[in-house]
Amino acid sequence: MSTPVFETHQGTSPVILAFPHTGTDVPPAIYDRLNDNGRILADTDWHIHELYDGLLPDATTVRATFHRYVIDANRDPQGVSLYPGQNTTGLVPETDFDGKPIWKDGQAPDEADIAARLRDFHAPYHAALVAEIERVRAIHGVAILYDCHSIRSHIPFLFESKLPDFNIGTDMGRTCDGSIEQATLTVVEAAEGYDSVLNGRFKGGWTTRHYGRPETGVHAIQMELAQSTHLETEAPPFAYDTAKSDRLRVHLKDILVRIEQIAPGLKR
Repeated sequence: MSTPVFETHQGTSPVILAFPHTGTDVPPAIYDRLNDNGRILADTDWHIHELYDGLLPDATTVRATFHRYVIDANRDPQGVSLYPGQNTTGLVPETDFDGKPIWKDGQAPDEADIAARLRDFHAPYHAALVAEIERVRAIHGVAILYDCHSIRSHIPFLFESKLPDFNIGTDMGRTCDGSIEQATLTVVEAAEGYDSVLNGRFKGGWTTRHYGRPETGVHAIQMELAQSTHLETEAPPFAYDTAKSDRLRVHLKDILVRIEQIAPGLKR
């Protein structure tokens, strides 16, 4: 029996947590086309759904189970670059985050492959996300989408030097009410031993930019965490570090509780 494309937990909170990049499922026909480097699945948002588990018990969650090498659930379905002029990976990546090929010679996906993966993976995940946004907004008059991400702290192909621990993305304030942005920033700036940035290298991916329409009652914010904050090592086997994570979870919970408390004041 094949793995479902997404997993959903319906909660009663105005906050929705989305996990587009924690999935590691790669159908055999696609896995067979990956080269040895691609099969490491290095660009996974390792353990992020575990990191957030239970922090806001009433939150709705929507998680893609497929890997981003199948198709990236946080990319524009039309293939438009999120960061024109900068190194990045596309809708169906041809390389990993280090710029190294992930497909066997001659096995990179073609247009027909991409179209099929849009239909079978990308579209169902986003249909589930839309359904939950509409359900939550119908209950509360507002929905806050918090898009959960992580990435290695050092990737020269994508950015110079070390990435900050907390990377908040709101597309320069366009995707959510300023109170949500400020509440998040207040927590991370006060978090001892961590550094942070607002709308730095990561300004919010397609999910945040597409759904974040404050004038409609839908607010979106992205949190990109450096994986050094919660992994034993940012290399295989990418093991979860419980001590690091427990320390980090205190601040993540603070963020989620604060933005949940803001929600009633955002009703149109």
